[in-house]
Amino acid sequence: MLGRARLLRSAVAAAGAVVLFSVGVVGVGWSKEKSTMRRYENRLTRLEKPKPLLADHPEFFEPIRELTRFEAPPILDEPDGDLSVRAWRWSYNARGIIEIPNRFKASETALVMVHPWGIDDGSGWRTPEPNGVADFCTPDKNHLAARHTRELIDPFLKSLRGKVKFVMYSLPGKEDPIRKLLYRSVHGRPTAEDRERGSKELDRKLNSFDYRGQPLVSSLELSEETPVLDYFKQFPGLDAGPRYNNAGFWDLPIPVTRDVTVFPDDIVIYDAEGYDVMRDFLTRNGIRHVLLTGYATDMCFCKTTAGYENLSKNFNTFLVADASLATYPANSSPRFATNASISFASLNQLITQLSWVRYGRK
Repeated sequence: MLGRARLLRSAVAAAGAVVLFSVGVVGVGWSKEKSTMRRYENRLTRLEKPKPLLADHPEFFEPIRELTRFEAPPILDEPDGDLSVRAWRWSYNARGIIEIPNRFKASETALVMVHPWGIDDGSGWRTPEPNGVADFCTPDKNHLAARHTRELIDPFLKSLRGKVKFVMYSLPGKEDPIRKLLYRSVHGRPTAEDRERGSKELDRKLNSFDYRGQPLVSSLELSEETPVLDYFKQFPGLDAGPRYNNAGFWDLPIPVTRDVTVFPDDIVIYDAEGYDVMRDFLTRNGIRHVLLTGYATDMCFCKTTAGYENLSKNFNTFLVADASLATYPANSSPRFATNASISFASLNQLITQLSWVRYGRK
């Protein structure tokens, strides 16, 4: 915690913050000579008897029950804005959650879904047996994530498609010949004939692979001095390598899951091409805001090319928390793991939820 406090002090000093004091609350306002800057009055008003946050889908997300909650003035309040996004963040210094209403232009917004892997969805790419792992790492957990996609994320994308500037997906790897035929990318747009041909080639490629790996290791060599270290080296909790997944599994073209409806104008971003490619594409097309959904909250959602650790460097980024799931080893439900991941992210990110994103002018 001391290290985090030092980093925070350094960041505030470097940004030229002016600290404003009010009764019971310390706020940070920003004052610079540039005409593009404005002074933000960080007034926190206590909310009385607030209801739990993210309580709409308790099967997937354990509600946030922090009772010390404040409301602050909008950060984004554009007169011609048509997208209303209430959001919140956690502050140790304010000792509570701060909720912030926002309004901005849908035409300057990208709706991004991180890693909608088409695994165990009927597309042909499937978890290797008897002990292979991919995505949420067991077929049953993959099926639960697929249902989350169908029931929550896909309707959300449909509700905003045609209103936001882009609907986008991120996938591992590069734009290989098959996915180039299937999906629009920052490099080009396939024709209807391309898509039909790509679908056939994807089917052949995925269904020709041998999804059989080896059984669990049956014996281990343990030393007298460090048997625990030896045990986990030879039998780790997650081995997604060729022993259990078969060689070549991760070279297959991972498709967008069939549990989401992909439209011809939707765009796929590829991790291996790097964040700069995505950032420059969004900037060229006038994107200022990002609504982020997808998987997995504790891994890809934060750290991959389209993860919030990248996007929040350049864009007004909002994490749609109930449109995400964390991995949940040793548990039958993702709700607590997703709660924990989002709670930690709220230190430096704005968090929203599906019911808080509304389209329409005042």
